[in-house]
Amino acid sequence: MDDNAVHLDDQALPFWVEVTEDGDDDSMGILGGGNPELRMVPLGPLRKNLAATVDALQQVFADVAARGGTLPLAEAQLSFQVTASGGVQLIGTGQVQGTRGLTLTFKRTRWRRRGSRGEQT
Repeated sequence: MDDNAVHLDDQALPFWVEVTEDGDDDSMGILGGGNPELRMVPLGPLRKNLAATVDALQQVFADVAARGGTLPLAEAQLSFQVTASGGVQLIGTGQVQGTRGLTLTFKRTRWRRRGSRGEQT
């Protein structure tokens, strides 16, 4: 972990979350069922949880892309929300209607041959 990441772990960002009646920070998101409230979300847990989520999704996408076929996976978009404790919750299609969330877009990088080594286009 570099010094910049360690420094970020001690910081927080403001996020709008909906507070549930039971006050469980891990269930606070923006999908409804509570009162909106601006909370400071710790960057350490958020960074760790987002990195773990992206790592898992990249493996899933690699498995899907390896299948090939006539309609290969070229792009995937997922929406997620951040909990007050820095958790990451992916939003399923049944939940998407009328919700707000952050979107991750994964695009396949294209490489073409230039000279003796491949270079990104």
